[in-house]
Amino acid sequence: MRAQFVLSEIGVGLRRNLTMTFAVIVSVALSLAMLGGAVLARQQVTNMKGFWYDKVQVSIYLCNENDAEADANCAEGAVTAQQKRQIKADLEELDIVEKVYYESAEQAYKHYQEQFKDSPLADSLTPDQMQESYRVKLRDPTKFAVVSTAFSGRDGVLEVQDQRAYLENLFRMLEGMNFAALGLMALMLVVALLLIVNTVRVAAFSRRRETGIMRLVGASSFYIQMPFIAEAAFAGLLGAVGAALLLVVGRYFLIDAGLSLAEQMPLINFIGWDALFKVVPLILVVGVLMPALAAFFTLRKYLKV
Repeated sequence: MRAQFVLSEIGVGLRRNLTMTFAVIVSVALSLAMLGGAVLARQQVTNMKGFWYDKVQVSIYLCNENDAEADANCAEGAVTAQQKRQIKADLEELDIVEKVYYESAEQAYKHYQEQFKDSPLADSLTPDQMQESYRVKLRDPTKFAVVSTAFSGRDGVLEVQDQRAYLENLFRMLEGMNFAALGLMALMLVVALLLIVNTVRVAAFSRRRETGIMRLVGASSFYIQMPFIAEAAFAGLLGAVGAALLLVVGRYFLIDAGLSLAEQMPLINFIGWDALFKVVPLILVVGVLMPALAAFFTLRKYLKV
């Protein structure tokens, strides 16, 4: 009987404050969708880091004859065959080095022509202007400093370059965008909380007669407050379900269909559906608990029982 009464009161409360309840559902849905999106974006960046850092290499560019005049690091002239053998031997002795690849000037020129074939500068270089290099794959890409310290400034070495540096700027930009999304999500949560507080206040005021009667017949504080808390939790649950649907639809149309980013950007390892479905329970829990707690503390102030 008590459960039936609580459920009937929830229905009455939702109907009485239909517009405000709808506003709560929409604001909760948008804020939780942004929360889920921010969590997934952070996971995507972490996934991309693991994917790309495992593929990046350290490049050791060797001096050629043109560099002898243009760069102080090559003041001794072009790299000699003995220096190349010594550099390779020293690289292979390092425990952190997994594999060493040699690229000749001719190979470097061919790769340059393939990569920049549409550029007007493609025909401005000749093979003798390209540097020979050793491409080093490390067991741990974060140990670049070991290679840099050991080979920078050596005779015959023009430059030691870490390919991770090119990716760091991209990842910093993505993380900055993620923090901006989190900030906007926090603002939306504040708006949702304010709407929940106002909705509960209006509901408590509109039913002050009923709550007064319940007080007189000896109903407990929890029993009186329960319909209001349940209303807020139910509205939050509907918002959380809406947020989950937004994430599912968004991922499907952005990655799998519609824009089909997975096909247009094959070099990016996008997170799968399993990552999204792991975030959905978090959204549902937050969607229920946040309005319920907001309603509970609001009632302690505005509904004296």
